[in-house]
Amino acid sequence: MTLKPLILGAVGLLALLLVAGAGYFSLRASDRQAMPPLHSLHPDDPQVLRVGARIYAQQCAACHGAKGEGQPSWRDRGPDGLLPAPPHDPSGHTWHHPDEQLFAITKQGLAQLIDQPDYRTAMPIYGGVLSDDEIVAVLSWIKAQWPPEIRRRHDEINVQYRLSLSR
Repeated sequence: MTLKPLILGAVGLLALLLVAGAGYFSLRASDRQAMPPLHSLHPDDPQVLRVGARIYAQQCAACHGAKGEGQPSWRDRGPDGLLPAPPHDPSGHTWHHPDEQLFAITKQGLAQLIDQPDYRTAMPIYGGVLSDDEIVAVLSWIKAQWPPEIRRRHDEINVQYRLSLSR
């Protein structure tokens, strides 16, 4: 009779350890899920796109072109040492960057994003000029101009970027 309580206690302890282990591994697995976006673009929202189109025309088109075509020779530094404005259409590299990076470049500037305070660029910093919602709107409008395949690939880049943050 003295073995029965000992066996029940051992079984209970084993069950507790199994539940605790399962809980631990479940939490670890959930940590690897994609982080929720902080500044997700909305290229399918007509209201956001109306705002974005207006802002793009006022703030961006002079350098990046009315259709996002960018400036000629955008990969080559000019006499001033600065790169011309790149295209935002599929021929450029905008869609190669996740939403969060595009937002950060627009709001805070590339120098801050890459942690090189002396980096020079002609791109203005729009923090203090545009609200976060306006920055999201203009970036959403740019994304809405891309063909479906480029938009799909950009969505995949966003997923991979968010997964990389959760590792």
